[in-house]
Parts: sequence; C-alpha cells; structure tokens
Amino acid sequence: MKTSTERILTTHTGSLPRPKPLIDLILNRETGGALDAKAFEAATAKAVDDVVARQVACGIDVVSDGEMSKPSYTTYIRHRVSGIAPDPRAAEKGRDIMIGRDLMAHPDFARDRRSFAAVPFPGCVGELRYHDRAALDRDLAHLKAAAAKSKPTDVFMTAPSPGILTRFIINLHYPTEEAYVAALADVLKVEYRAIVEAGFVLQIDAPDLGSARNNQYRHLSDEEFRSKIAERNIAALNAATAGLPADRMRLHICWGNYEGPHTHDLPLLKIIDIAFKARVHAISIEAANPRHDHEWEDLKTIKIPDDKILIPGVIDSTTNFVEHPRLVAQRILRYAEVVDRERLIAGVDCGFGTAVRAEPAVVDSIVWAKLSALSEGAAIASKKLWG
Repeated sequence: MKTSTERILTTHTGSLPRPKPLIDLILNRETGGALDAKAFEAATAKAVDDVVARQVACGIDVVSDGEMSKPSYTTYIRHRVSGIAPDPRAAEKGRDIMIGRDLMAHPDFARDRRSFAAVPFPGCVGELRYHDRAALDRDLAHLKAAAAKSKPTDVFMTAPSPGILTRFIINLHYPTEEAYVAALADVLKVEYRAIVEAGFVLQIDAPDLGSARNNQYRHLSDEEFRSKIAERNIAALNAATAGLPADRMRLHICWGNYEGPHTHDLPLLKIIDIAFKARVHAISIEAANPRHDHEWEDLKTIKIPDDKILIPGVIDSTTNFVEHPRLVAQRILRYAEVVDRERLIAGVDCGFGTAVRAEPAVVDSIVWAKLSALSEGAAIASKKLWG
C-alpha cells in the first residue's frame, strides 16, 4: 500500500457514477431481463477506462474501477457464487433488516426515504460455492488495463466482508448465522486472493461493524453487538484473509450511506478497537458525516497501533454540497493530530454509487467537483504539514 513522506495522498471508497447506458444494462439484468454479454463487457471496459482516467485528472492518488460492473457493492456476489437466488422470503426479511432505530424514531422521515436498492435482496437458498470466476477476472483485467494507461499512484478494488453479506443476502439455508458467516468467509477467499494477486490493494467493505448495529442488530445492546457480532465477524474476516499480506489490504467502516438523522449510530470508540484486530494495514472511517465529524477528538484519547494507516473521510458522500478545499484541509489537519502524517490518507465517507439507481443521490458532476476539492484540500494540508 503506497504512502508518502512528502504529502497527504488522496483516495475514496470505491463506487463512482456509472454511465447511463451501463446503468440501464445492469438494472435490466437485475430485474430479470436478458443480458447482451458482449455489449455489457464493452460498456464496462470503457466505463472503467474513463472512470480511472477521470480520477487521476481530479488528483486522486489511489483509484478504483468505480465498481462499474456491479449492481451494488454486495449483491453482485450472486452472479459469481452458487446457492444465491431471488426469493420472496428474502425480500421480506431484507426490508425489515434495513429499518434502523433512527428511522423508527423519525417515522415522518422514514416514510419518504428511498430504499437502498431498486432490486429486492436475494437469499442464500443452498450451499455456497464460488462457481464462476469469469466476471471477477474480467473486472481485474479491465482495471489493470485502465491503470496501465492512466498510471495512478496506487489502485484498489473492493469486496464485501463476510459479515455485511448476512445483511444483503438473506440466509435461508444455513442452520445458524455463525455457520452462514463461516461459509461466506470461505467463498470470499477467492475474491480477496485474486485482487491481491492482481497487484491491487484489497478494500474490504465492512458496514457490519457500524451501520448493522443500528438496523440488523437493533435488538441487541452495544456490548452484545460488540462481543457477539463484531468480534465474530472480524474473526471470520481474518480467517478469510489468512496468508494475504496485511500491507495490501484496507478495511472500510460505514454507518449507512444515507442522508438521515443517524441519531443511533454506534460511536466510533465503541468499535474501533475491534476493527484494529483485523489483518489489514489501513482503516477507512466516515469522518465528514455530521454525526461523526467530532470523533477525531475521541481518537486522540486512544493509541492507534503503529502498524495502522488511517483513512478518514473528509468529503461527505450523501449531499450535493461541494466542500471548500480549506474545510477539507482543516479536517485533514485535525487527523494529523491523531496519527503521524505519514500514516494518514485523505478519503471520502462512502461510495457515490453504492447501489445502481436511475437517479443517484449525488449528481455526477458534483461527485467530480467533490473529488477535485479533496485533492485541492489535501494539497493545502500538505503545504502546512511539510512546508
């Protein structure tokens, strides 16, 4: 994982705006329509090429493929792993799982909130097996070709944690959630290893450590969530990444990528110690979210392990406000008080295209304006930190 002893590097969280023709192809497939495989691959290859070039043009150092081929950061797995299929029982349970405590406290807000995705969550209806690497290999090839052209500082690709898949692919087969998490960890090994062996940084998306407390496990106490769920999920993740070099992996924690009250979010200090147990080199956190913007002060009260890099989000991913570069710099400088400047990378709270939608929450042009502001703010902060 690239770091710098001269300036603050910039990155983001993975998903970026997809071209409208590609969105149409993905939504058609997800709703049961026929897929023109050649047209899809051609559109995906071009989209990845364009999105990598645009990230570099915006000044982003550590880039991704924008998750161009994926309907969401989690449910794409159903096209690669057998034992997953649409099921009305899964759709019903999925709707309940997404009800957060903050939405229950504000039903007038919840009534008008859009659902996570346009397509109901699928179910695990049989034994999980990674049966088709073709789509994974094509994603890796597209990103490798795009990076060779645009030459970014570093490149990452995302994959979900075992724990978060329990929320988006509903278990209808395994006898216990523990058995299901173990089975998910076993199949995800294929993606994790392939991404690292392709020469990319593996980003593991783990909102199960943050937002899942608010919705999926809303019936538990904070301590029960920590000891029963978070510890178990990190152990499963470590089993899935065993043998992979820690310095080629980073972990993203999220409290739900939506503009809402977030009044029942788990405080960062109640989960970061468990996150530090993950076999990863860097931890990405939401830090521009107004419910978490203050937590840089809390991190000053603990010891961040010397082998960890911190990637705070200094750009919000849910609103169309474009942050001023000076504000971005101020946020970066706060975190330079928390961790050594050489172990600090400036990021974004979450993805801008977490799930494919016909109408994204943040419009495309503003996404790129935000990423440019991130780069400009990092330059300002770097000048203050290094002179």
